[in-house]
Amino acid sequence: MAKTKGFIRTHKKTFFIVLGIIVIFLIILLNFQAQREKHLKVDAEKVKKQDLTAYVSASGEVRPKKNVNISAHIPGRIIKIDVEEGQRVSKGDFLLKLESTQYEASAERDRNLIMSYKAELIKTEAILLKDKQYYERQKKLFDEKLISREQLESAKAQFDVSKAQRESFLYQIKQAEASLRSTLDNLRKTVYTSPIDGVITSLRVEVGEIALVGTMNNPGTILMTIADLSKMEVEIEVDETDVINVQKDQKAVVRVDAFPDQPIDGKVTEIGSSAIQNLTASQESKDFKVIVTLQNPPPNLKPGLSASADIIIAEKKNVLAVPISSLVLREKEDEKSSHERDLQEEGVFLIENNRVNFTAVKKGIMGELMIEVQSGIQEGQSIAVGPYNALRQLRDGMLVKPEWKINQEK
Repeated sequence: MAKTKGFIRTHKKTFFIVLGIIVIFLIILLNFQAQREKHLKVDAEKVKKQDLTAYVSASGEVRPKKNVNISAHIPGRIIKIDVEEGQRVSKGDFLLKLESTQYEASAERDRNLIMSYKAELIKTEAILLKDKQYYERQKKLFDEKLISREQLESAKAQFDVSKAQRESFLYQIKQAEASLRSTLDNLRKTVYTSPIDGVITSLRVEVGEIALVGTMNNPGTILMTIADLSKMEVEIEVDETDVINVQKDQKAVVRVDAFPDQPIDGKVTEIGSSAIQNLTASQESKDFKVIVTLQNPPPNLKPGLSASADIIIAEKKNVLAVPISSLVLREKEDEKSSHERDLQEEGVFLIENNRVNFTAVKKGIMGELMIEVQSGIQEGQSIAVGPYNALRQLRDGMLVKPEWKINQEK
């Protein structure tokens, strides 16, 4: 027993020395492991307020607001064209003429026919007057019982025939006059004049060609197109998911491919009420026609040029905004549901003491690169904004190494 107590006293000092060494070793090991914890590099920014503008973008082409196709109303050979493509014309200016010999001859025939009917009418009216007087005399004699009823009825019948002949010639004259009006109308249609002030944007015929009238299945000959280039617009096709946000009189910025450095102001003036029908291919999504009228277009702007339009659908001043790239989706459990199922929530990773934590946010309007945040974060907080591969790897509590963008305070 005495030996045992002596052994403990002898080795007590050694025990505490070994214990201290072990503790020191563990501390060094833990510090070393902490230093070895992986740092994930992320781009970082401070949340700040700024002005945001939400756009709906779509592409289309430039066209004149007033565009008139001159089509053939009657068939005929073109004998004269007095304009050329690109020429400016005024309302009433002569454009072209069709051969009119046939219609002039028809008009002359109708005039002569009217004159012939009128001459016959004069003759018929003279006979009618004679038969009327004869009938009146016979009626007077019948009243005096000097002639038989048969003689009176014969005079009455002759008088009625004369009246019918007169009416017949009157109707024939009206018919001939209607035919003359139709012929003169066709004769006028052999001469084409400009219905508006504008520019000949398309001339599709030559002297000697035959102009054809359209039918139900075959369109008629379009002789030329006249457009008023002083008022131009852009017809764009907007996706069905965006068109619900487009309203009349909204401002727009139009960019024409031929004028890349010259944006043009515009305004929404027409929104299609039904989807554009595509007969050549089936579409999963539908597009709607939207017309943007241009304000002060360049004088050399031409119809048919390709263009794109950014329609301003919402504007907000001095609101909290974060880069769209900073938003991430992650799964969450629906605590209100009796079944455990994964849902998605959208938010950002806040950075505090070089560690990240996910926080859900409520979004507002979306600008070109930034999006409004209505709740979930505050101005001045630090968030991870990229890169995409790094954001996918982030988890709550993960250690990161922020790389602040230029002109961005830590």
